[in-house]
Amino acid sequence: MDTVAKEKVDAFMKSKGLRRTAQRDVIIQAALSTKEHFTAEELWEMARELDPNTSRATLYRTLALLVEGGLLREIDLGRDQKYYDPNFLDHPNHNHLICVDCGKVIEFEDSHIQVLEDCITRRMGFVPAKSSIRIEACCEQLRKTGMCPNLIEMRLGKKTGARRSA
Repeated sequence: MDTVAKEKVDAFMKSKGLRRTAQRDVIIQAALSTKEHFTAEELWEMARELDPNTSRATLYRTLALLVEGGLLREIDLGRDQKYYDPNFLDHPNHNHLICVDCGKVIEFEDSHIQVLEDCITRRMGFVPAKSSIRIEACCEQLRKTGMCPNLIEMRLGKKTGARRSA
């Protein structure tokens, strides 16, 4: 976990009147030491690698705190479960392109999208609080070759399909 994230965690915990505990620290470390999207279950597995005594209840409470504090963002990748994205601290305006066949997720930013969002919201009389764009499409590799390693891994159950690519 980098210094900025640690300072933000500390400030947020202090503002909520919460103390740092060993289990919270393990969960926070697991959540903020990856750039990959993850589910609560995947985070629990990562945290249990650091401390096998990590409790699910503490994990869910800590996840909610990290989302509330702006350290993680809960996102919808279209798979009927919640994913958490730790990359909004470094890239607060990124969006997601998701392959509907293999589940590959690519994060992207584009200043044109921000200008368009601003124009649309102003025209409609809104002030943006946050935005998220999720584009679902078919990846080029599967279309061109008929094979995709991500699809094979996903079908074999080795991956959830929420891994980030750049």
